[in-house]
Amino acid sequence: MTAAYWCVIIAILMPVLFTGLAKFTSGFRPKDNHNPRAYLDKLSGWRQRSNWAQQNTFESIPGFMVAVVIAHQMGGNQDNIDMLAISYIVIRVIYGALYIADIALLRSIAWGAGVACIIGLFFT
Repeated sequence: MTAAYWCVIIAILMPVLFTGLAKFTSGFRPKDNHNPRAYLDKLSGWRQRSNWAQQNTFESIPGFMVAVVIAHQMGGNQDNIDMLAISYIVIRVIYGALYIADIALLRSIAWGAGVACIIGLFFT
């Protein structure tokens, strides 16, 4: 399995990190796991932004997955595919950290860089 395919698995799991930060505030028990969406909607501050980072990451994953598969099917240069996929993962982690820290301008730049990685995969 290529590094890019491993990155797809990491991307699928990445939202779990952000929602975990939002939900688990003391120990390892969420405040309300019976109604997690209602609970998450009531959050504020960095925990709310962590939930939003999770939602945005879920929205980004399908395009990334498709781009990785198409890049492989089109016979793109494997080193370039892997580099763009790894860059996407690193950028999305940075994006999430910037979102949680409420650093809006840099977060938007990171978002754009992540989208650039996805688009780049179509042209490798």
